[in-house]
Amino acid sequence: MVLMLRDVEEMSTAETAAALSVTEENMKVRLRRGRALVRKQLFAQASATVKTAFPFLGPRCDRIVDRVFACLS
Repeated sequence: MVLMLRDVEEMSTAETAAALSVTEENMKVRLRRGRALVRKQLFAQASATVKTAFPFLGPRCDRIVDRVFACLS
């Protein structure tokens, strides 16, 4: 609920705390924990595909780097 009010509805810290009947400090802790959980879940879901999304093309990269250095010298 804290994430929805702060990040989606863009309510202020004071407004969010009042809406949830908690202190601002408590609301900040909940927000920090909520964001951490969302981040953890997103990384867990994305980790399986991230490794193949941007493959390293070693020989091609080496050729590009060699050309850039040749132009610079």
